[in-house]
Amino acid sequence: MSFDPESLEDLIKTLVEASHDGAAIIVEGIRDERSLRDLGVEGPIIRASRRPALEVAENAARAYGKIVILTDWDRTGDELAKKLKQHLRGTGARVDLDTRDRLKRMVRREIKDVESLSRFVERMRVERYPPGWP
Repeated sequence: MSFDPESLEDLIKTLVEASHDGAAIIVEGIRDERSLRDLGVEGPIIRASRRPALEVAENAARAYGKIVILTDWDRTGDELAKKLKQHLRGTGARVDLDTRDRLKRMVRREIKDVESLSRFVERMRVERYPPGWP
């Protein structure tokens, strides 16, 4: 692996904790949401697909004080993240794009989207701690 698995685990833990503490996570679609649920995210997840970014941002800012933008790290995801950030600017909500940027840097050679994240993390965990590990 081209990264430190501990750093990825720490980032996932931080994301789960932010969600637990009430932060909303904006993703693109249902598969992204399922992947995060599989990783233990229990808090609010907002799907942005097939809705205008302005509408998603306004509704999220109205309902949540902290918003984590976690779109895919392809061109479409990058553009959506940028639009959401612009629309959320000035709403008073705290916007976290750092988590997405760190995740992108860690795993972009391995996977390209949020929906693949839970399977990737599970595979990484099995490689580090094979069945029968004490």
